[in-house]
Amino acid sequence: MRLKLVAVAVAALAPVVAMLVYNEVALRHQRNEEVRASAAQAARQASSEVERIIEGLHALLVSVAAMPSVRQLDVPACNTALKAVVESIPNIRTIFVVGLDGQPICGSMAFPEGVIFSDRDYFQQMLTTKAFVVGTYTQSRLVDRPVLPLAMPLMDADAMKAVIVSGIRLDWLQNRITERGVAPGNAVTIADGNGTIVAHVPSPERFVGTVIPDALERLIHADQPDVIDVVSQDGTERILGYRPIALPSSPLYVSAGFSKEEAFAPINRATTMNTLAIVGGALFAFLAAIFIGNRFILVPISRIADVMEKWRSGQTTARTGMKGPDELGVVGATFDRLLDELDERRRQSQEAEEERSLLVRELAHRVKNGFTLVQAIARQTFSRSDPEKYNSFAERLAALAGTYDLILSREGSASSVREIVFAALRAHVASQAERIRLDGPEVVLPADIALPLSLVVHELATNATKYGSLGSEDGTVTIEWKHDDGRVLLVWTEAGGPPVSTPTKKGFGSILIERAFPAKAQARSRSDYRPGGLVFEVIFLIAEPVARGEVDPLGKDDMHASET
Repeated sequence: MRLKLVAVAVAALAPVVAMLVYNEVALRHQRNEEVRASAAQAARQASSEVERIIEGLHALLVSVAAMPSVRQLDVPACNTALKAVVESIPNIRTIFVVGLDGQPICGSMAFPEGVIFSDRDYFQQMLTTKAFVVGTYTQSRLVDRPVLPLAMPLMDADAMKAVIVSGIRLDWLQNRITERGVAPGNAVTIADGNGTIVAHVPSPERFVGTVIPDALERLIHADQPDVIDVVSQDGTERILGYRPIALPSSPLYVSAGFSKEEAFAPINRATTMNTLAIVGGALFAFLAAIFIGNRFILVPISRIADVMEKWRSGQTTARTGMKGPDELGVVGATFDRLLDELDERRRQSQEAEEERSLLVRELAHRVKNGFTLVQAIARQTFSRSDPEKYNSFAERLAALAGTYDLILSREGSASSVREIVFAALRAHVASQAERIRLDGPEVVLPADIALPLSLVVHELATNATKYGSLGSEDGTVTIEWKHDDGRVLLVWTEAGGPPVSTPTKKGFGSILIERAFPAKAQARSRSDYRPGGLVFEVIFLIAEPVARGEVDPLGKDDMHASET
């Protein structure tokens, strides 16, 4: 029993594993939320710093626009003033004034021969908006280095007379981002409206001047800031917080990515230790099960399983032979007794099946003889005196015999609607199969419903041949049925035959159709004598419906009466 307790102790590892897994999932979820919040905060801080830099330079250009020498476009005085301004501000290289035609007027440094700025995107945008503009990554024509251009209009009352242009030094911007410090594995990216990276930590020499990947390009002009999981260009999985350009006073795209590997490193180390502990415990439990529990648990279970396999393969004499007070021994002995009982029941069932098959074959033989005898008596009685009635009776008898053949061939089991209808129409289908269409789901009917349905269908086919669509060369018959909530709705539709009208009196066929079904079927029928052909509907029960008192497809509440 001690060894069995060891096996139970091994099984007790499962709750421990479940608890560790739960804690692991909870810790990772909590850490993920913390990192996402940190990424969003880092992106927000970096974006705020960029906005402060842009706002400062905007204020600088406003001050420059207010200088008298600039407003009066006094070229010598303007050159001197702008040069003095640039020497005192480290984050820009030049400030210059450009005419509305793109020709330079004055600036903090001499202009190269023939230089013009009218083709620059930021210049065209400023002429359109007449407002302060932050351009995109641009190779300066004055210092031959990349800059982020800034432009604002020089206004005279409501008229724009010139454009003041400057540019942020990208090497200075890169240094400011680098000085903020970025943890190993993390990254900060600043990009312009075209997706060109203007600052990046780490590896600025690799990324500055390149375009953000297509998969992340949608973030630049997103509707609002967010945090997502991405794989960066360097192959690192990161949680990325970003601030799109669409935000107010946010002229540049800013993102801060936190490395998942670094963020989850402590949890991963703890997971490794827990996994090793679980593996060690599982290994011990496995060895205990092999070397200790084998004799008391695995061998008896294997014996029972082996007997079950032999029994399934046909060796019905196989038994475990287990005895004793041991729990598995009791199970084995009980199993042997169960097999003895099953073997005896199988033998009795086989004998009963053989007897039933014999009775069914005898019944089929007697039923066929009975139909043959009835047909012979009818032929001798009135085949010559009234051939038309005899032929009608013989056809109905043949339909009934066909349905009995169908049912008896299944040894009293149920038959499908399609099989029953086809058997009833066999005489008509043989010569006019293309004119009769059957459409409906696979619905199985009991024998006491199958027989009356067969008679009804046969009667409809006979009437269609005499008076309806089957008596015409182009006439057709469509038989459709539906099954819903224990009810079957069958619709007989004739088309292409001679015009029909409502009969003045009921014939034997109409009476047969009304009274064919048993009372429990609660059958209801309706005949619609349309000019184009008869439409006959019948609905009957084959099982109890789920809800009572509901309106049936024929539009009646009470299904016990029949009408035509």
